[in-house]
Amino acid sequence: MIISSILDTDLYKFTTSYAYIKLFPYAMGTFSFNDRDHVEYDDGFLDALKKEIAGMATIRLTREEQDYMTRDCRFLPPFYWEWLASFRFEPEKIKVWLDTERHLHMEVSDLLYKVTLYEVPLLAIVSELSNSYCGHVPETEPMIKRLQSKIDISDNNAMPFSEFGTRRRFSYDVQDIVVGYLKKHSKYCTGTSNCHFAMKYKMKMMGTHPHEWFMFHGAQFGYKHANYMALENWVNVYDGDLGTALADTYTSESFLSNLSRKQAKLFDGVRCDSGDEIGFIDLLIARYKEFGIDPMSKTIIFSNALNFEKCLRIFNYCKGKIKCSFGVGTNLTNDTGYKPANIVMKLSQCKMTANQQWRECIKLSDDMGKHMGSITEVQACMHELRI
Repeated sequence: MIISSILDTDLYKFTTSYAYIKLFPYAMGTFSFNDRDHVEYDDGFLDALKKEIAGMATIRLTREEQDYMTRDCRFLPPFYWEWLASFRFEPEKIKVWLDTERHLHMEVSDLLYKVTLYEVPLLAIVSELSNSYCGHVPETEPMIKRLQSKIDISDNNAMPFSEFGTRRRFSYDVQDIVVGYLKKHSKYCTGTSNCHFAMKYKMKMMGTHPHEWFMFHGAQFGYKHANYMALENWVNVYDGDLGTALADTYTSESFLSNLSRKQAKLFDGVRCDSGDEIGFIDLLIARYKEFGIDPMSKTIIFSNALNFEKCLRIFNYCKGKIKCSFGVGTNLTNDTGYKPANIVMKLSQCKMTANQQWRECIKLSDDMGKHMGSITEVQACMHELRI
């Protein structure tokens, strides 16, 4: 089995799951898969994928894992991990098929606090299965050599970063090698988003909230209020913990225009996941200065298709202006010489209760190619936000 531990996922899946339980326990959602490269698959791959999905039914939170998360994840209450110990993936809820052009589709619907847990494991399964099905075998020695050169860039410049690469990793084994090597050799690796590897290598778990949290608020409360309400509700759940705000669900410009003084002061910083990083730095610093906040007291986390050369350019630009760190994903866990999968799985629709009609969920990235949703709804959102 590709996925054998429920902790083999990103921390923010659990933090978002708990936020849904606390504030929106009856809300439902659908996650939909999208392959941006429009890869063509065959029936053999589909059968192998369905077999992996069926195997997810056997995954359980172990007693050791529950004790670890209860002890080391202080911002989630023990009852959440007690509930997770009873949670079961339900493969029958996962619809998977090939269309007439042989493109892969997946959808899963359930209560939001449960369905959010499917996203990362399903993406990791597709990514690894694609490689194994094609007979791709990574060469460990060149991979480690490239990894060491990245560590050298970080070490030589005191540049902090964390590993964010679960969803599009080459394989579990490759991520295991990478995280283990980072733990042993990197001075400035601050942690990993993967809870399983954080436990295995005694590293810090990293993460706050995903785009879906803002997409849900946009669908339910309107796009003008989505950013503000999503941050307010996050504070209502976590009371200042997990204080990195995601900026680009409905464009960073809209986010910054809606950012309140209280939120700017309360949140430790923001995450930049698309667009022109240098331009965003300037806009965010200007906004902090409008509020009378010292930008050097805040941190930007960059996470958009990063390599270490790009990280270093951004890091040098930030010096003396604002603190920064980097969440590096595919460039760490899928730098094997083969083309990484360009796949995502996003919240596509939601409803507050079972009796409410479904509402479409969309995302307006700072990168045009990353917009998600129907043309009609994207245009309606852009009109409402005057973009």
